[in-house]
Amino acid sequence: MLDPRTTERRNPRTASIDLASPLEIVDVINAEDRLVPEAVATQRAEIAKAIELAERTFRAGGRLIYVGAGTSGRLGVLDASEIPPTFGADPVMVQGIIAGGMPALTRAQEGAEDIVENGAKEIDERNVGPNDFVIGIAASGTTPYVHAAVARARELGASTGIVACSALSQEVVDSVDVAIVPITGPEVVTGSTRMKAGTATKLVLNMITTGAMIRLGKTYGNLMVDLRATNNKLKDRSERIVIEVTGVSRDEARALLDAADKSVKTAIVMQKLGVDRAGALAALEKAGGVIRRAIPDAPPPVPE
Repeated sequence: MLDPRTTERRNPRTASIDLASPLEIVDVINAEDRLVPEAVATQRAEIAKAIELAERTFRAGGRLIYVGAGTSGRLGVLDASEIPPTFGADPVMVQGIIAGGMPALTRAQEGAEDIVENGAKEIDERNVGPNDFVIGIAASGTTPYVHAAVARARELGASTGIVACSALSQEVVDSVDVAIVPITGPEVVTGSTRMKAGTATKLVLNMITTGAMIRLGKTYGNLMVDLRATNNKLKDRSERIVIEVTGVSRDEARALLDAADKSVKTAIVMQKLGVDRAGALAALEKAGGVIRRAIPDAPPPVPE
């Protein structure tokens, strides 16, 4: 019997891949991977809505919480873990829940996705409420743990969404605030959703969190200005950004960052407005954290 889930169907284009040479395998997988961005592009409006919901959530002091199992869960945890170092965000803002807990990150806990009650339990333990946004991630669209978590979040008044790579029932679509469903088609190896479905999921999650962080003012143009210089690499990057935006010398950039408590964003506003740290923070708060609204000029042009 044919499985109705697209991610579980056999791919006719890879039926003889076991006879292929290494180069032929590369070419076949690459041809399939090229289909992924097109599938994601069909969901542009839905992803934009998720960005809006995430921004609203953050401005209300809420959290974006991903819930998934297996590869989907790992991708949620990965995206959440990368937000603090990239955007200087509080680790609480974006969180990832994976069926089976932290051990499932490095060793498969295949049965965990079927323990329905644990999905709702995780939501309860995190005290999810109306200010939060919970996104379920399920490549096949049918993971019981994920649906239980999303349903419980909805009962508690949270905004909800789902990311899947197989068609969802209308009932599921209607039950969430946003459904993002890039149909990536059958996998190169049947059911191996760490491949095309995983790639599509990573692209979608990147867009949601990056888009929301941009809307919160954590970039200036395309410069990463809300980072903090916590190691030598970030210290150098911080100084270079301040130099590029303000035109000051390296020594002046270091002095500005010291006075700004290592905050690139604050240092830029201090220099541009000629104010101290307190004045810069006040200006940023009035501007909703967005540098472009706090200072009159545009960011520097991109070097050729």
